[in-house]
Amino acid sequence: MPQLNPNPWFFIMLTSWMTYSLIIQPKILSFVSENPLPNKTPTTPSTTPWTWPWT
Repeated sequence: MPQLNPNPWFFIMLTSWMTYSLIIQPKILSFVSENPLPNKTPTTPSTTPWTWPWT
């Protein structure tokens, strides 16, 4: 069964991951986001207890 032989496939997988990790990923991470996050402080919602009519 040729699919059980890891010789060519392991090298291909290792080469592709090294290419992604060393070349492609730094280029992608260097892009500036078009929609930067706003510098707003998070607001907490006001929670009021629910009055149950049957209690």
